[in-house]
Amino acid sequence: MAAALYGPDGFFTRPGNAPAHHFRTSVLASAWFTEAVTRLVLRLDTALGHPDPLVVMDIGAGRGELLTGLAARTPAGLSDRLRLVAVERAARPDQLPERIEWRSTPLSRLTGLVLATEWLDNVPVEVAEVDPAGVARYQLVDPVTGGEQPGPPVTGPDADWLARWWPLTAPGQRAEIGRTRDEAWAAAVATVTHGAALAVDYGHTRSHRPQGGTLTGFRAGRQVPPVPDGHCDLTAHVAIDAVAVAGEVAATGGAAAITLTQREALARLGLTGARPPLAQAGADPAGYLTALAAASQIAELTDPAGLGSHYWLLQPVGIDPMALWQA
Repeated sequence: MAAALYGPDGFFTRPGNAPAHHFRTSVLASAWFTEAVTRLVLRLDTALGHPDPLVVMDIGAGRGELLTGLAARTPAGLSDRLRLVAVERAARPDQLPERIEWRSTPLSRLTGLVLATEWLDNVPVEVAEVDPAGVARYQLVDPVTGGEQPGPPVTGPDADWLARWWPLTAPGQRAEIGRTRDEAWAAAVATVTHGAALAVDYGHTRSHRPQGGTLTGFRAGRQVPPVPDGHCDLTAHVAIDAVAVAGEVAATGGAAAITLTQREALARLGLTGARPPLAQAGADPAGYLTALAAASQIAELTDPAGLGSHYWLLQPVGIDPMALWQA
């Protein structure tokens, strides 16, 4: 999975391959997602006492779409202090604004916000399946055909992770072992000296784990078998409760993480998708149409059957998280 996504000919690193051509994320679906993040950044800036610089680091930045939108929306009072850092394995896009730094590795320390929007689902994982004898075994995969066969039993830290977070009890049950995601998120949180880290992703919790796992592929806008050949996205939903605990341990001070659905988070940031009052149509037809279009886009972002079911996992570091989440 690591080679297929991030190797020399990997899905995210292959020249000329734009991830936006293969799948739709909240960032790509609507500029209102960027507006929500902008509002969160403004609240964080206030909570931190307007530091200089205020860093926003986007891990798994794609082609820099979110940071580009954030740069365009930031008011003058913050823009001069805002340091925008994209972390991505691919080469820097040609049209990326010069003010956005492009790195292959995260900063070691920062005051501000770490973003991880649909990054953790692409952190490589091992897949385990219970065999007929009741033993959880790693699944080995042919990188050309995608065919699987049972490998050795799951042992050590991976077995401990399964026992705590995703117990497998019956033959045929599968799990994605999320230990690598926990470690990746903990490392991201550890870079924040003061501020917050925010992960936005599809996920599940222990009480609702999918018995068959979630590993799948996407290519050209369609779901496809997860063949690790570098020509499709490989993604699996995130064990969000396990990731949250890892972030709490890594955070300076060990503050509790806050987990909301995207629908709940956007509402707390003032974006509900409510239709404008019909009376506005007569008094201000152009304004009504603009507001109606905005409501439609926000409704897509907050749809509980779609993007609205994403988790927003906020890990505060040295701040009161309620300063960011007041309704």
